[in-house]
Amino acid sequence: MFDWLRGTILRVARVPAQPVPPSGAPGSARIFRAGRNFYKLRLVRWGFTQIGAVVGILFSLWFIDQLIGEIGDHRATPAPIQITTPSDVSGAQPPETPALNSAENRPPQHKGKRNGREDLARKLAAWPDWTTTMILWVEYGAIVLFILQLPVTLVAARLEYEQHWYIVTDRSLRIRTGLFSLQEATMSFANLQQVEVKQGPLQRLLGIADVRVQSAGGGSTGGNGHHKGGADHSMHSGVFHGVDNPDEIRDLILTRLRLFRAAGLGDPDDGDQREVETPPNDAPLAAARELLEEIRLLAKNLKP
Repeated sequence: MFDWLRGTILRVARVPAQPVPPSGAPGSARIFRAGRNFYKLRLVRWGFTQIGAVVGILFSLWFIDQLIGEIGDHRATPAPIQITTPSDVSGAQPPETPALNSAENRPPQHKGKRNGREDLARKLAAWPDWTTTMILWVEYGAIVLFILQLPVTLVAARLEYEQHWYIVTDRSLRIRTGLFSLQEATMSFANLQQVEVKQGPLQRLLGIADVRVQSAGGGSTGGNGHHKGGADHSMHSGVFHGVDNPDEIRDLILTRLRLFRAAGLGDPDDGDQREVETPPNDAPLAAARELLEEIRLLAKNLKP
């Protein structure tokens, strides 16, 4: 069942099997994945989401039960009958009688309980009887949809965890995350500025952390040409989410960054990259000169 849902979701999302390594020397690519406890953390969040949905469904069931009961009460209450008395004919005003449905004459236990549900019940009481059945079917349909989405969202949470790919070469790094909304970022060591490890209290408890890398780049600017939000928005950042070996990843990036800068290599994708100069090859020129000399000797011998 899991494999079938997994294959179906991947086909619908059109997610490639794995990302292509960024530019770098052959064999230098190191692949990292999110830690196992990162998946457990996502399962906990998924569980709290489902608990919240169950609480909402139970509240809606209680609300609809109360609403239908009040609709039945309003439909069962007959309309007041107007009785004409002799005093009405003579023009004398009859003594005022308290209105049965007025707020002042309601029983004390009902005071303060008038709310939107009562107003809604009064309006729905004037509708046909099938409206009550429709409300019930809508609620039952929501419960069925909730049950059907449980395995789908659970598998999606697993697949989203599996789609965290982090690749580091000797020249650049690539981060790919997301399932339905796929995001892939590539950062060259030529522009890399900062590497740091961040770990919250819950991550510390689970033994995972985030490795954040930042490179220089043109952030979003306002109309006056200044960067919005300060220096943070003038940096491109990438995050290795939920890894269980953050120190290893940080040290690997810093080591390769030092080697990259010591070698004086430029960005391999830069258009003005310097080409390596090679000494001129004189072999073709020497062969042409030798051929010309033979032609001259042959012409001299052919003269009478």
